Amino acid sequence: MKALFVLLLAQLCSASLVPEREKDPEYWRRQAQQTLQNALRLQRLNQNVAKNLILFLGDGMGVSTVTAARILKGQLQHGQGEESLLEMDKFPFVALAKTYNTNAQVPDSAGTATAYLCGVKANEGTLGVSAGVTRDLCNTTKGQEVTSILRWAKEAAGKAVGIVTTTRVTHATPSAAYAHSANRDWYSDGEMPPDALEGGCKDIARQLVENIPEIEVILGGGRKYMYPKNVSDVEYPQEEKHRGTRLDGRNLVQAWQEAKPRGKVAEYVWHRRGLLALNLSRVDFLLGESLHPRVPWHRLGALGGPLSCPGVLGQLQGPVILPRQALHEAVELDRAIGLATRLTSTQDTLSVVTADHSHVFTFGGYTPRGNPIFGLAPMQSDVDRKPFTSILYGNGPGYKIVAGERENVSAVDFAHADYQAQSAVPLRQETHGGEDVAVFARGPMAHLLHGVHEQNYIPHAMAYAACIGSNRGHCNAAARPATPLLLPFLGLLLLLC
Repeated sequence: MKALFVLLLAQLCSASLVPEREKDPEYWRRQAQQTLQNALRLQRLNQNVAKNLILFLGDGMGVSTVTAARILKGQLQHGQGEESLLEMDKFPFVALAKTYNTNAQVPDSAGTATAYLCGVKANEGTLGVSAGVTRDLCNTTKGQEVTSILRWAKEAAGKAVGIVTTTRVTHATPSAAYAHSANRDWYSDGEMPPDALEGGCKDIARQLVENIPEIEVILGGGRKYMYPKNVSDVEYPQEEKHRGTRLDGRNLVQAWQEAKPRGKVAEYVWHRRGLLALNLSRVDFLLGESLHPRVPWHRLGALGGPLSCPGVLGQLQGPVILPRQALHEAVELDRAIGLATRLTSTQDTLSVVTADHSHVFTFGGYTPRGNPIFGLAPMQSDVDRKPFTSILYGNGPGYKIVAGERENVSAVDFAHADYQAQSAVPLRQETHGGEDVAVFARGPMAHLLHGVHEQNYIPHAMAYAACIGSNRGHCNAAARPATPLLLPFLGLLLLLC
């Protein structure tokens, strides 16, 4: 009875939070009619050839994360939050992608990256190879390699291509664009077992340099995998954990520069200051690797024209058990999407926003309208009589027992950036989720992304739109000419967080 009373009280209080305009039925009717008119205009399908492709990938950005990020964005703008719109919300076409791996109901980032970049589903933990490859078994790799949309764009159309990520450039999420590996963790030969080295398998960092040497832009982290073992880091020379890991003695940064054609300028930077100091109009190839990758977007855009700097891509996978960090970084990703939207034309640029997989992240508790997204539910548990935050996880390190009972969150700083949200099952690391993820699309042939798809369908639809890859029978010289893009250095940009 007490719990019911609390719930009713919360509902009464929430009534005062309703904006006056929303009490008028005409407000909702007008809104619905405007949405209807927008939908009717979509009947005039954009069937242009996509001159440019941009793929935004939020690592771990499930639907619940998208919703919570929308609320946070609105609250950061001093609104209640629920009525806010993310930039991806404005994309006219939305689909769902099934994320399972060929051998896993709940996927990992390597198998999913192979799907949305290479167009082929694969086993968990494997990169850029078919399901005929068994994780850890180097001798199953030969002949099972599959190529990515990045290679299709480069080989079929000679497009400039780029990879920008806020994790390591050798991490599973970006590396399926260029690597073929029986194990996502073979970052350098120092992480590979002897049998894999003896079997002739290459580490991922080496493949970054050798497989597609003409990638114009590579920005991310993980530089220690590019240097010989025990070579001190340029930024943290005293810290052993940041030293080089390579056993072959190679300096892959030097090898990357030496592989470029004569007369071409290839610049390597390892911190933000170096990137800001470059005259990017005179740079043909750019490799940037930081220990803490954060991308100044106005410098990236300077390769094709001046930009303002609205934010950076956020990595969702790393701090996913830290809801404040995860959602703020989701908002930063959305700001990057907004920047790309303003700088490109829907007449010639297909933009796709999706995720590799979700996490076991949820929020609930009958919170009233405008409740702080990182706040408490307006009720206590009717079992242990303790409060709880709206955001919770199905499993992870947030499971804490104090004096034989669930931790009382009112006794801790649950608003702190490093607060680990409570979870139902104790694990040292929170797991991925297995549900479908959203796919948002705008631009030429965006209508091909609709309904519920297998995740590996995504690059095929994008390739069809750009007349690259295997489906080019629909392409002809009479196709409508593309509007020039303000970022002409990129024909395909993979923005992976």
